[in-house]
Amino acid sequence: MFLGGILFLLGGCTQKSTTKKSSSTHSSRVIHKTNKKRTTTATWHHYQQPIELPILMYHSISSGNSLRVPPEQFANEMAALKQAGYYTLSASQAVRAFKTNSLPQEKCVWITLDDGYEDNYSAALPTLEKYHLQATINYITSFQSRSGYITHSQLEQMQHTGLISFTSHTVNHLDLNELTMKEQWQELEQSKKTLDLQLNQNTQVVAYPAGRYNQLTLQLAEKSGYEIGLTTHQGLANNRQGLFALDRIRITPGLSTAQFMYLIANG
Repeated sequence: MFLGGILFLLGGCTQKSTTKKSSSTHSSRVIHKTNKKRTTTATWHHYQQPIELPILMYHSISSGNSLRVPPEQFANEMAALKQAGYYTLSASQAVRAFKTNSLPQEKCVWITLDDGYEDNYSAALPTLEKYHLQATINYITSFQSRSGYITHSQLEQMQHTGLISFTSHTVNHLDLNELTMKEQWQELEQSKKTLDLQLNQNTQVVAYPAGRYNQLTLQLAEKSGYEIGLTTHQGLANNRQGLFALDRIRITPGLSTAQFMYLIANG
């Protein structure tokens, strides 16, 4: 009955698709639960022209293929952001930035890591804690019991640091543009419900698996209660792309610090 209502609302949708990928690793560590949310006394500034925000896209923090950025490189890149004076946004702050066309300071960046690999906990988190930088993990909710991925316990520990946001990467990491309307709806809605319940939050962001989506996906994402959607299109993100089709900057292994900073400035 509900899907029939959606079908009525979404009749005449046209398709559009996009691309890209995924991977894995393992380890454990002890972290301190602080329950302290990062706060800033900075005044948010509204801009007349659409803001352009670099949304960094990482996957695994390890070595092995084009989706894996070695821990040493990740550490150097985070140090470079800190030294350059960038403010790293949480997921909710990023939503606010795009919906209000405002920023807490001129130099801002949004760090995202797709899939929820265990090395995000064992390798990325220590660096983020060292430099006190915020990041967002786009999490595949059905992978909690799969080897090489963040467990439910680790997910809660990371959230309690106040530095890590968890958002949706759907339930099963399927190519949404190849699914029926009902299947897309289930992937989007159930992932949000799981994260909302487990983390006692309102999950506002979805990242489309492998960057694949169509026009129906964008409308179902909004209908599911998300505020913005992330693609794998390369470039700086701005409102002209549409809140549910924001570009990101893929970070690949082997980048020099100079190349990394160039990408942040230019997309």
